[in-house]
Order: sequence, then structure tokens, then C-alpha cells
Amino acid sequence: MARITTLSEAIAGAVRDGDTIALEGFTHLIPHAACHEIIRQGRKDLTLIRMTPDLVYDQMIGMGCVKKLVFSWGGNPGVGSLHRFRDAVENNWPHKLELEEHSHAAMANAYEAGASGLPCAIFRGYIGGDLPKVNPKIKRVTCPFTGEELAAIPSHRPDVAIIHAQRADRAGNVMIEGVLGVQKEAVLASKRSLVTVEEIVDELPERSLNAVVLPHWTVGNVVAVPGGAFPSYAQGYYPRNNSFYKAWDDIAKDRESFSAWMKTNVLDKGPEAFAQYARKHQAAAE
Repeated sequence: MARITTLSEAIAGAVRDGDTIALEGFTHLIPHAACHEIIRQGRKDLTLIRMTPDLVYDQMIGMGCVKKLVFSWGGNPGVGSLHRFRDAVENNWPHKLELEEHSHAAMANAYEAGASGLPCAIFRGYIGGDLPKVNPKIKRVTCPFTGEELAAIPSHRPDVAIIHAQRADRAGNVMIEGVLGVQKEAVLASKRSLVTVEEIVDELPERSLNAVVLPHWTVGNVVAVPGGAFPSYAQGYYPRNNSFYKAWDDIAKDRESFSAWMKTNVLDKGPEAFAQYARKHQAAAE
């Protein structure tokens, strides 16, 4: 059953050292504020799962929170490399990073299999590619009915899923609208979950055709964090802040400038600081 609480309380209760965590959101509704609270609370030895890891995972890797990344494609969208990610792979800074790389299709199927309580995902894929040469978890199986050879990988069953959404009602029912990615599947596949939202309302509005509602009994914690997806966008609330993605390339390129930015904007701030930061920068962009 969903519990409406504060961000610091929700992270303290849901995220533990050594956990496997999925912070999902596909270009849209990326849970930046929740990521920052994980960093502030000093969580370590995390295995992070994510389709297209971008700035949030660059920050967590650079701050030493992560031991392993399970992912499909990683980069600063529209800009280039994730420099903290790259530094960890190439130079083991701040420490060594284990990698398990998949295709987008494999990641989506692994989440769906996890949400269904299955031990593995079976699908058509990985034909003619090189990922099976570097990822021993990619297997081939033969369909017992047709004889077709298919790909198989372990399902994703995270300890914790964290997503951002537009609204929740006071009972903890969550509505997500717009580009959905795998947020629903990540929550249903996980042992625990935390959803940050732009606002908590008395009653959810009529559901649009591109909306998903997560019932309160599927969600562990709900936290109101306006601006919690910045610099990604929240449909109906604010656009993507492209200038921040460009600025991040220079911030993260150097270890000292990265560490200084994180200290000023994350470590020295409280749980609500990022919403204020997001509003200030969004107003400047407008």
C-alpha cells in the first residue's frame, strides 16, 4: 500500500547499500531529485539497471555509489559521452565499474518478464550482433513447439524501482502521462518502489489515451517533489531543459568541476533544494 511521505524518509526506508535499483524514465520523467537524495544519503555498492543511462547515472557513478551497471546504450542525449561513466570504465575512478550491456528490446523484455514473475525473458533478438560475445548472460534457447532459436536473458527483479510521474491522489494511486518507457514494468517487477510526483491531488483527472495508472497497492512510497524530473521534462508541467544537458558536458568532463558542482548543488542542499534549482533554471530558460 502506498505511503505518502517525504523524500528523505522514502529513500532511507527503501534504498539500502548493495541494492539493485532501477531509476527509470525514457527521455521523460527521469527521477533526478530522487537520485540526488540517494547520493546525499551516501548509498554504496549499488547495481543500477536502466534503459539509456544518462545524467542521473553519470552523477551516481561519479559519486562512488555504483559497483555495476546493467544497461542499454549510455550517453548524454544529443551531446555526447557521459564523462563520469567513461572515467570509471577507462580509469576505475572513483572505483571499478562492472558492466552488463543489453539491447533496448532485451531490457524491455527483461522488465516485463520480471513484472510477470518469470525467471527469464525469451524473445527474438541478438541475431548477427556482438553483444553475446561480451555478455555471458545472453543465451540461445530452442522453442519446444516450433524449433525456432530464440534469445534468453535473466529477468529484471530489482530490489527497488524509482520513477517520477505527474500526479498521485491521496490514496497513492499514480498517473503517468506521455512517453512511458518501462516505468510501469519496473515498478511491478521490483520488491519495493518509490514514486516522486509533481503534485498530489484530491482526485486523478480523467485518464488520457497515453496514460497509465499504477494502483496504490503496487506502489510503496509516494512523494511530492515539484520539478523532480528536471532537466528532463514532465508533460504538462515543464519542457526539457536542453541547455542543462549541454552544460553538463563541461561540468562532468573534469573530476574537480564535477565534484564541486555536486557539492554545491546536491551534497550541501536539503531534499527540497533540487525543486528550487529546477524552478530557477526553468524560469531562466523561459
